[in-house]
Amino acid sequence: MKSTDPQAQLVEEAAGAHRPTREGRVDQSAAWRDLDADGREVAFELARRSRVLEAALDPDGYSTTVRAVLARLGQTG
Repeated sequence: MKSTDPQAQLVEEAAGAHRPTREGRVDQSAAWRDLDADGREVAFELARRSRVLEAALDPDGYSTTVRAVLARLGQTG
């Protein structure tokens, strides 16, 4: 169930969104800029925990972040 709390919605958006630009870079979330310092800490911790869960589910132990970096470097993973 999605939260109706505006702060919680910003945290979810900032922690989980992938925003590639036309140039192939990853853009900062507008939600990140709208969060206060405490909200950014919560979003960071949520993103960190998500990467741990992703890695636990991956056969090679990689998070989606690791896979994206390897793809950028032209390596498989």
